[in-house]
Amino acid sequence: MEPRTVTKVLVGNHAVAEAIRLARVQVVAAYPITPQTVIVERIAEMVESGELKAKYIRVESEHSALAAVYGAAAAGARAFTATSSHGLLYMYEMLWWLAQSHLPLVLALVTRAIGPPWNIHTDHQDLLTVRDAPWIIAMAENVQEAFDLTLQGFKISEDKRVLLPFMVGLDGFVLSHTAEPVSMPTQETVDAWLPPREPEPWVLEPGKPFAVGNVGPDEVTMELRWLLWRAVERARTVIREVDREYEKIAGRSYGGLVERYRLSDAKYVVVTMGAWSGDAKEAVDRLRDEGVPVGLLRIRFVRPFPKEEVLEVAAGSRAILVVDRAVSMGNAGVLGIEISSVVRGRIPVKNVIAGLGGTDTGYEDFEDMIRRFVEEYESGRTDKWLEPEWYMPWFKR
Repeated sequence: MEPRTVTKVLVGNHAVAEAIRLARVQVVAAYPITPQTVIVERIAEMVESGELKAKYIRVESEHSALAAVYGAAAAGARAFTATSSHGLLYMYEMLWWLAQSHLPLVLALVTRAIGPPWNIHTDHQDLLTVRDAPWIIAMAENVQEAFDLTLQGFKISEDKRVLLPFMVGLDGFVLSHTAEPVSMPTQETVDAWLPPREPEPWVLEPGKPFAVGNVGPDEVTMELRWLLWRAVERARTVIREVDREYEKIAGRSYGGLVERYRLSDAKYVVVTMGAWSGDAKEAVDRLRDEGVPVGLLRIRFVRPFPKEEVLEVAAGSRAILVVDRAVSMGNAGVLGIEISSVVRGRIPVKNVIAGLGGTDTGYEDFEDMIRRFVEEYESGRTDKWLEPEWYMPWFKR
């Protein structure tokens, strides 16, 4: 039987809002920040018109927004918030409190560079800055995937094997304000696939008081961290299961934690994340036409990190090029560090930092990066790969 779907042309922010409507979210709290604001504006319209029967809480800061949905989730509600850039940094304290409480919800992060200087365009520094918080963290390539991941986020987050908050990233303006056709399951289909949340035994309930937030022995802290570790690890299985289940209701599967593009016979692998993966795929196609055996591995989930998938790809490859849109100062690009820690010297890894602050990086740039990467490997000049390359062809150093 073909999945029952409807198609609308939506910008990325409106696609996220549609997923919130279909998920029948009960509580939304948010504070406006560019380029996320359109998500919560649209949700506010839905609540006002009755399209979404939810409580919309207007707060004075991002910290309060996450604290408010934390309280809603703690009371058993299906909850949602959204932010960007400095708003996420302001939320950082609450990221840990929410996760350690093992409460599910979804946060949409419309990625934006961190200032100074003030910059409203995309890179991945905000999303990757919080990678060590115990959340499930995903990143979309296009508007359709932003919709799908938002909807799937509730299913993954609320699974009893996980019970952790879920963050879905989408590139600011490139996706958030760009319109694409979006295929959506019907409300009836979503209701059957994503039933109302079943509250956990530890949710707050009037008349049943208990203590939370106490100071505990050192050993208890370590035990609680291990439980968080286990929950993130368990999410690997749940993510793959939800991806397969979702295909039955929507007709789409993404392959779990990663997407493999032209990798079956690739000897050189490009690793990317987010919207510019489309440009990288175009470059891969053009180089394939010239006989260059290159393929692409797109990271869909930063946490849990797809270690098994990376090792599988590395096993059949000569070298890996990681193109990063975030940097860990004094070390390398963040994804480059992650990939290198998994590969552990099995094959050479080159790291390129590009596209910071929304710097335009098109398929021609990816072609240039890949050509030089292959040339350097084949001429034995991989010793220079110890340090990341900053891709700034306009900048004279």
